[in-house]
Amino acid sequence: MGCSAFTLSLATLSGVAGLALICIGFSTDNWTEVRVNRESIKQSLAKNPVPEIAKQFDTDRYFYSRDIGLFRECFPSQAPKSLDVYISPTETRCININYYIPEDKESSQFSDDQKARLHMARACVALIICSFVWILIAFFVGVVGCWMRSPSRIVATGILMLLAALFCAGAIGLWHGKEYYERFKIKDDFFNSWPQILQKNSTFFYGWSYIICWIGVGWCLIASIVFFCAAKCLRDEQKPESSKSMQYLMPVYPSKQQPYGYGYG
Repeated sequence: MGCSAFTLSLATLSGVAGLALICIGFSTDNWTEVRVNRESIKQSLAKNPVPEIAKQFDTDRYFYSRDIGLFRECFPSQAPKSLDVYISPTETRCININYYIPEDKESSQFSDDQKARLHMARACVALIICSFVWILIAFFVGVVGCWMRSPSRIVATGILMLLAALFCAGAIGLWHGKEYYERFKIKDDFFNSWPQILQKNSTFFYGWSYIICWIGVGWCLIASIVFFCAAKCLRDEQKPESSKSMQYLMPVYPSKQQPYGYGYG
């Protein structure tokens, strides 16, 4: 009883921790942190004025430091006045990321690389939502398994948590693919289209939302493994109980007796 109770408690806590961390990473805006050294750009423009870049310096959002999540792009310090921003739940000025759902005339004119990047971004969000669904199903299956002390249902719960971890890891992989396309493949509206001075003064970091999401995947994987261990503990605990119950089962065999005869002689 002690082994299964301990492992089931540990697996449940690990699963809850994984779910909470993935939810936080999914809903916050610090997957990529872009820091732009505006002071250095301003000094360079003062020495070598370029009218086109000087105009973009105050109006183009790429000239401002920003935090990018799955749904929002936020400006932690300054925001361009030309953008229609709103205040997010974390008290930062943000704009929404456009996933073009439904598709419009602009998205229909995308190049193949832009379409691939858009599909990877959509699939990333979809896979994380699927991982939430797997965790929700695992919760109900796990509750029934604990109530009935069923090793097979506990194994099913472990498999569902493993699926949740794999789907979320796959979503992060797609997010990396999207980032790769933005940085190296697409020539319009992303890094390769920026002026050289902006490219040199922009630094990219993985943010804490991204890191938290990976930690959540790890906790879901740990929960899956511990659920498998809990199922083994339950089987081991049920073996003595089944052997005790077998002692009370007495085999009954049909008796072969000679029929009683009545002879008169």
